[in-house]
Amino acid sequence: MQKTTAIRWTTLLWCAAAALTVATVAACGSGDAATTTAAPATADTSDPLACETLTGLTLADTTITLAETVPAGPFTPPGANQALELPGFCRVVAMTQPAVNFEVWLPTEGWNGKFHTSGNGGMAGSISYSAMATALNRGYAAASTDTGHVRGDGGFDANWALNRPDLIEDFGHRSIHLTAVHGKAISEAFYGDAPNYAYYVGCSKGGQQGMMEAQRYPEDFDGLVVGDPAHMWTSFYASAHLWYALATLDNEDSYIPPSKVAILGDAVTAACDAIDGIEDGVLDDPRKCQFDPGTLTCAAGQDESTCFTAAQVQAVKDIWSGPTNSAGDVLYPGLVPGGEDGRGGWTSWVTGQQAYAGTHFMAAEDFMRNMVFDDPEWNFRTWDYERDLPIALAKTGEALDADDPDLRPLRDRGGKLLVYHGWSDSDISPIGTIDYYEEVMSLIGDGASSDEALAATKEFFRLFMVPGMGHCRGGPGPDSFDALTAMERWVEQGVAPDQMVASKMADGEVVRTRPLCTYPQVAKWNGTGSTDDATNFSCVMPG
Repeated sequence: MQKTTAIRWTTLLWCAAAALTVATVAACGSGDAATTTAAPATADTSDPLACETLTGLTLADTTITLAETVPAGPFTPPGANQALELPGFCRVVAMTQPAVNFEVWLPTEGWNGKFHTSGNGGMAGSISYSAMATALNRGYAAASTDTGHVRGDGGFDANWALNRPDLIEDFGHRSIHLTAVHGKAISEAFYGDAPNYAYYVGCSKGGQQGMMEAQRYPEDFDGLVVGDPAHMWTSFYASAHLWYALATLDNEDSYIPPSKVAILGDAVTAACDAIDGIEDGVLDDPRKCQFDPGTLTCAAGQDESTCFTAAQVQAVKDIWSGPTNSAGDVLYPGLVPGGEDGRGGWTSWVTGQQAYAGTHFMAAEDFMRNMVFDDPEWNFRTWDYERDLPIALAKTGEALDADDPDLRPLRDRGGKLLVYHGWSDSDISPIGTIDYYEEVMSLIGDGASSDEALAATKEFFRLFMVPGMGHCRGGPGPDSFDALTAMERWVEQGVAPDQMVASKMADGEVVRTRPLCTYPQVAKWNGTGSTDDATNFSCVMPG
């Protein structure tokens, strides 16, 4: 069997920095169309040369290996081929034992008095320089970590984890926590004042990291922006990744080539696009789509390139239903209809451009070999859900899973959590995020009515489902919105985001805007005006 490593760097950038890189055009709160980013404060260091003295700063189990003043202009991060245009900053490079590398970038002018930490993507293994640059340009003291290991050839390589439970723990939660603690200490040492506010932003793996912070380390951040979270990490890899991949690898007839993924995507859109009352290529709530892939089954004598074999039909049904055990219990939610075709769709995550080249398969195989079974030769064909899933949960669940619904410590210290998830995410099922939100509501409500439980939860935790958005960004729907500004207003001004405006860009131009509503509300067209203009929609409870 040949295994390709064709995982592109751009895919990792989607996961690592999407919550910042897509935060360019939207608004929040009342849903007005203007951006509301506050002007940076002028809490500058009086002597930028003091940057170099930070190498003498004492931090627990941590060595600062470099502290240098970087002038304004182009800066090329380590390992990058392209320079970033940045304001002047103090660059601090440090390592916490055993191997957690992190950087902190401190503006030498125009510091906004705030601290920002960026999450990672995939199996991490590299500092998220692009996300740091975005935060720095907004006036933040910015930090990021490689989570304690160096990324391999593929974005989902896990060879570094073989027989290293300490590195798995750092990857799971310890690295982000220590980066936040040490990063804030470095900021205070440089400026002479502690940051007024601390924010976290991350998507995918970064979403898992953010949920870990909210659950385990609620004192680290005042506000957390979390996208498409892989919070049930072990079940996601051991159940979903394997299940989605094996559905198309069961036999030669079950694999779905890219040409047929396009057929499936077109059929889903044709059947379900109009359910929300607008034909715009976007499924506002894919749960309402009851499309039967069996309608694509090849008729006798039909050219099989234009239709689906029985095995391919079953593969689609399995992917949408999700993994189950012998008793029929769902172990992890399946994917939902919509977003199969196009960039960031199934050919990126589920099926790949060819058999055994899908990201799900490659990621799951590396995870099981190196994190669960400590066996580089482990064969995915030996996997048994009844026998092996408990083994996986026992081995990595404590270090990697951020599925605790008890967010009362975050609530009680005044922290805020904003989670978003693309409805067309072909990597991480959006249903898992909704399920988690409802678990939190149940706990916070503690026997209250559903309306009361929702209101109590929204005081500190709000969920935004993004119709038509793929994994962290992309997909057929509007995918650009300013969640960080929404969080700043919530934390600093007490203005909770009732909606955010998302934009769709094409050739550098905004071609569509839509409001994103707090779950369970949905955006409904008012019946007049362009359906490409967010002002013609209202957030309402689903009918």
